[in-house]
Amino acid sequence: MKKAARNLPDTNTIIRYLVADDPAFHATAKEFFDKVINGDVQAIILESVIAECIYVLTKIYKVPRDRAASRLIDILHYRGIANEDQQELIRALSLFSEQGLDIVDCILCAKAVATGAHLFSFDADLNKLLGSVKNDAKG
Repeated sequence: MKKAARNLPDTNTIIRYLVADDPAFHATAKEFFDKVINGDVQAIILESVIAECIYVLTKIYKVPRDRAASRLIDILHYRGIANEDQQELIRALSLFSEQGLDIVDCILCAKAVATGAHLFSFDADLNKLLGSVKNDAKG
């Protein structure tokens, strides 16, 4: 039995879907994501694409951090999302929304907690967040 093909949407596809600034690209992206919402199509959104989407949304389009994170979290909840790290990415986006750290630090923190990996960093704010998230996970 052949494994269902999985799609890797790039940053541009996600941005066009979210901001709808180009009607033709938005329509195509919406058609794709409508299928992902229903689970008719499977997609994996790479963490590098999540990071780039956050950058483009917050720096180029000036979307507030919480709204940018919320929109990406919504997409990660679509039935057709097949990421093995889905929960870690959702947690990272939640941290990004709540904290003043950049998205890469939030991804590192969420992955370290989820996998039990040791996060090696000289960044005091990141280490503080990691301690806080670990304590929340225990409690």
